[in-house]
Amino acid sequence: MTRYDALARRFGTPLYVYDLDRVTAARDDLFAALPESFDVFYALKANPHPEVAGALREAPGRACRAEISSTGELAAALAAGYAAADCLYTGPGKTEGELDEAIGSGVRIFSAESATDLARIGSVAVRHGVVAECLLRVNSASASARTSIRMTGTPSQFGFDSETLPEVLPALRDTPGTRLAGAHFFPLSNAKDEASLVAEFEHTIALAARLRDEHGLPLDFLDIGGGFSVPYAVPGDRAVYHGLRGGLEAALDRHLPTWRAGTPRIACESGRYLVGDSGTLLSSVVNTKESRGRSFVVLDAGINTLGGMSGLGRLLPVAVEPEEDSPAAVTASLVGPLCTPGDVLGREIKLPSLAPGDTVAIPNTGAYGATASLLTFLGRPAPAEAVVRGGEVVSVTRLRYERVHETVPPERPETAP
Repeated sequence: MTRYDALARRFGTPLYVYDLDRVTAARDDLFAALPESFDVFYALKANPHPEVAGALREAPGRACRAEISSTGELAAALAAGYAAADCLYTGPGKTEGELDEAIGSGVRIFSAESATDLARIGSVAVRHGVVAECLLRVNSASASARTSIRMTGTPSQFGFDSETLPEVLPALRDTPGTRLAGAHFFPLSNAKDEASLVAEFEHTIALAARLRDEHGLPLDFLDIGGGFSVPYAVPGDRAVYHGLRGGLEAALDRHLPTWRAGTPRIACESGRYLVGDSGTLLSSVVNTKESRGRSFVVLDAGINTLGGMSGLGRLLPVAVEPEEDSPAAVTASLVGPLCTPGDVLGREIKLPSLAPGDTVAIPNTGAYGATASLLTFLGRPAPAEAVVRGGEVVSVTRLRYERVHETVPPERPETAP
């Protein structure tokens, strides 16, 4: 019986297993690949589990800060031990209510996506008697890399278009309740090619320097985004970036030569790279069947459990592949238990010979797993989540959702115009 079989029998399936040793290894690898003075923000959208997120802030000198985009993520960050003052609040649709909660909790640094967003941040800050430090998110008019998920260079709900920012910048500086502290970029995601990643970062750094020098963009703080790669739901290793530190130092020396003295302060952010390879999804085979010449393996985990980064426009993984603990014997579709033909985790993939009751381990699911899935679809319970460290189980939890009655406010009488 394998370790995964033992965990599956002990806690049931579907079961996510998060290894905190892998989380801290990824954190240490990323810090080692970056210039020493860099800050790293952990994007809680990748995995908001408090023990997973908390493991990233444990090491002095290598502690991550938190990047959040909702009051729910703020609550998760605080539960994980992050200080509100160490949270960067992002997102294009911040409401007055959530800003009130965030600023009231002590969040002081925000990524502003538009003039309206900046004004709303400032209005709430004034009401609280504080000043919000704001990074202007910039949507570059062009891009360097041609691979990965593009996050810039196209029309977008994210950020100020770089070509129109200079004309609105003077008015932005006078927004009450705010201080423009710098810029925030996020040009791409999951860059598998190191040369493309370094080139994209240099493009970002050069644009930030030009906006500062030619148009007066304040630049005390520069967040250059992320893009670090790890496989998703298939076997494989995190990318290794041997030349990243040297490439970033050269680009910064070229375009922002005072960065070594601390101006601007430089940060990047990461979600999947920090936690992706820490997670394994365990599922049990419920049934196997043949239909018109095709084989199907039915699991108790489907798209409600592994949604395939549905929040990033990918409803399903292209082809989930279990861990390679036995040789492939059959070609079959790996499907879930839901009453929809869309519940397919892998179509016509190579699998070992499987029978009802067998455990299937899907690797590299520590990021965009449970909370990126269609959890409430068809009313099945959320998967359990086990946290391990040093081979020992630290905790086992399960998300629960319930319908609660809201207070119904009285109708307001209509007023005559």
